[in-house]
Amino acid sequence: MATQPRAPLETFPNPSPARDYVIRIEIPEFTCLCPKTGQPDFATLELLYVPDRECVELKSLKLYIWSFRDQGAFHEDVTNKILNEIVSTCRPRFARLTSRFNVRGGLCTSVTVHYQAPGWEPVEQLGLTRAL
Repeated sequence: MATQPRAPLETFPNPSPARDYVIRIEIPEFTCLCPKTGQPDFATLELLYVPDRECVELKSLKLYIWSFRDQGAFHEDVTNKILNEIVSTCRPRFARLTSRFNVRGGLCTSVTVHYQAPGWEPVEQLGLTRAL
């Protein structure tokens, strides 16, 4: 099993960097492997972020996400890895990633991680204050 994603994330300049706005991306076909059994784990990922100077380019995000399909990863670890890569690549003002894994063995797992840039405060109109 591979240990590192092979597809790099790419960005493009934020067309409205002076304004706070939310980008929400749903990724319904995430797959990785259970590191204990080697069986596939399927999840829907929801990425929500407030861009600063850069936005995540969607095709590169798709390829990056696909690169996990042959990797062994615990749900908590893979969710944190993906968010860390997004934060280090595009430096958003805020980002939240939720991984909702399908039922396996009678259990459903949902992992949510978030990042908030130092000094940035969400405006009420974005609805992020309820999410924190």
